[in-house]
Amino acid sequence: MKAIRGFASDNNAGVHSQVLKAMGNANFGHAIAYGDDKFTEEAIREIKHLFKTDTEVFFVLTGTGANVLSINALGSSVNSVICAETAHINVDECGAPEKFTGMKLIDISTSNGKLKIEKIIPHLHGFGFEHHSQPGIISITQPTELGTLYSESEIKELADLAHKNNMYLHVDGARISNAVAALGINLDVMLRSTGVDVLSFGGTKNGMMYGEAVVFFNTKLANNFKYYRKQAMQLGSKMRYVGAQFSAFFENNLWLKSAKHANDMAKLLESHVSKIPEVQITQKVESNGVFAIVPRQIISKLQDEYFFYVWDEEKNEVRWMCSFDTTEEDILEFVKVLNELLQDIKYDKQ
Repeated sequence: MKAIRGFASDNNAGVHSQVLKAMGNANFGHAIAYGDDKFTEEAIREIKHLFKTDTEVFFVLTGTGANVLSINALGSSVNSVICAETAHINVDECGAPEKFTGMKLIDISTSNGKLKIEKIIPHLHGFGFEHHSQPGIISITQPTELGTLYSESEIKELADLAHKNNMYLHVDGARISNAVAALGINLDVMLRSTGVDVLSFGGTKNGMMYGEAVVFFNTKLANNFKYYRKQAMQLGSKMRYVGAQFSAFFENNLWLKSAKHANDMAKLLESHVSKIPEVQITQKVESNGVFAIVPRQIISKLQDEYFFYVWDEEKNEVRWMCSFDTTEEDILEFVKVLNELLQDIKYDKQ
């Protein structure tokens, strides 16, 4: 593999220099462990300020931990969680949500990763019937795993549906920064004002080293969360380094600038590859991912130069992700290699 930067995942990117600097600045003397330090307290204040209201904020170590603990706080083992078929909690968390919460996941097929009211309603049955898991949570991802976005009104409709049925709405915000940058509305308007109950707020995919935040808008649901966090092994002893990262993340809107750059690079990539007849874009490019169908013959060769993941092997659909550190040169060189490989196919057929 020759390229330093590929297009496999924004997880593969390094740590932003300003975040590393903040961690270094926090690395002196002693600080009270387990989050009772000034760095953690400052970061929590900043997150609360973003939402302009009372919230409860807890830092955890991983995205899976944030999602599992968020869901765990919203129900019990008798409940079910309705999510998209492509949801991270359904596909990429090794059964952790079901193992640790005991809840049943009900996954719904979608064309673009977005849950629709009409697809959810048929699953809202069996309330009070002891032989059925009780629908308790709707979980969405913003942006979705296919890079698409829920509008403010769409989130509100889902929250209203959940609350009408005595359920809760959870948002997996592993890339929430990309959603905010793309939609141009603030976090408060997108999430709290629409009725979301709890958010998994990600930073790792946007320039942080590690650490996520669980943000409760429905604060009564957070009563026992600190105990659940400890039981789930998500309470880091040196939590000051997570707090320091988040403070750097928010300073001078670094989180939005980094996310906007990643989104812009995805749009640039789309603009180039969409001109290639052999490449078919399969999803709207609304955040920092490009999904496309390409000839099977070139996939492994292209991966040798710029690693990326095949999303659907049957359809030859691939996913190209851009990051805060993706450059225009990366895009242009990638497109050049792609075109060269496609030319080789044409030459072989002659």
